[in-house]
Amino acid sequence: MDLRQVFINNLKKYRKEQKLSQMKLADLCGTSASYIGEIEIGKKFPSIEMIQKFSEAMNIQPYKLLMTENDFFAPVLIQDKKLKLIEKLQHSIQDIIEQEEF
Repeated sequence: MDLRQVFINNLKKYRKEQKLSQMKLADLCGTSASYIGEIEIGKKFPSIEMIQKFSEAMNIQPYKLLMTENDFFAPVLIQDKKLKLIEKLQHSIQDIIEQEEF
């Protein structure tokens, strides 16, 4: 998949997640709904300035519009899972230290 298609997919995904119509996103960004539509079908591609406006309107970091889900390595864990993971890591480290006789 090329970067243009990644951007298009992400723009649609984040816009729909936030329940924004093309018209509402266009209003927030100071452009037209037809321009948003042309971007989403691949007829046009926005400038860096417009990408920044999209990200601000949707309250996301601009890089998220240019990355695939596979590019993200930031698992979101609930607090309980984080604590369990930390505990397991601490036990593993302790076992290693005891075996290696530091």
